[in-house]
Amino acid sequence: MASKKADDPEFFQRLANGQAPRYLFIGCSDSRVPASGITGTGPGEMFVHRNIANLVVHSDMNLLSVLQYAVEVLGVKDILVVGHYGCGGVAAAASNKQYGLIDNWLVNIRDVVRLHETEVLRIKDETQRLRRLVELNVIEQVRNLSKTNIIQNAMRGENPPRLHGLVYDIADGVLKDLNVSEDDVMRDMEHIYGTEVPEDAEAAHAPSPRPQ
Repeated sequence: MASKKADDPEFFQRLANGQAPRYLFIGCSDSRVPASGITGTGPGEMFVHRNIANLVVHSDMNLLSVLQYAVEVLGVKDILVVGHYGCGGVAAAASNKQYGLIDNWLVNIRDVVRLHETEVLRIKDETQRLRRLVELNVIEQVRNLSKTNIIQNAMRGENPPRLHGLVYDIADGVLKDLNVSEDDVMRDMEHIYGTEVPEDAEAAHAPSPRPQ
C-alpha cells in the first residue's frame, strides 16, 4: 500500500470519494478465478458478484440487487458473465451424483443441459463435453440477464449497458469472448420474455411537481 501511495499520492483519496466502475463482473466463486486478476482491472474499475458457476437466477435477490444497483445507480457500461473451463459446479451438474444442499443450485445448470441436450450428448470426449457445457452455461446466463426487467428497462434508455459472455481458461490464462450479443439472445425470446412498464405505473412513479 505504501508503494501505491508513493506512485500515486491521491489514489486512496479518490477511492474514498466514491466509485464509478465501468464493468459489472458476474463470475464463479472459484478461488482460481479472481475478478480483477483475470481482467487486469484495478480498484474502482469493476463491480463484482460471484457465485457457484456464475449463474443468473431470477429468484436470487443478491444477484438482482447487485444488478439493479450496478445498472441504475452506478451506470455500468458493460456487464460481463464470466465462466471458466474446469468449473466444478458445471462438472457436478453434469454428473448423476448428489452433493447435498448445492444440488438445488445445480438444477439451474442441469436446465442448461436439458436445453442443449442434443449438442452436449454428441460430444463423446468428456473433457470437451464439459468445456462446451461451460460455454453454453455462460450463454444461457447472458440470456437470463436479458430476461430481467432491470436489463429490459435499461435497454430502453439512452446509454444501455452492453452484455458479454466470456470464458477464462485457467490452463493458459486466456479470457475468451463468446461473442454473445444482447440482440442475439433476445431476438427469439422477445415475444415471450419481453415486458414493458404500464403507462399508469410510469405515471405513479413519476416525480411530483415542486410547489411554486
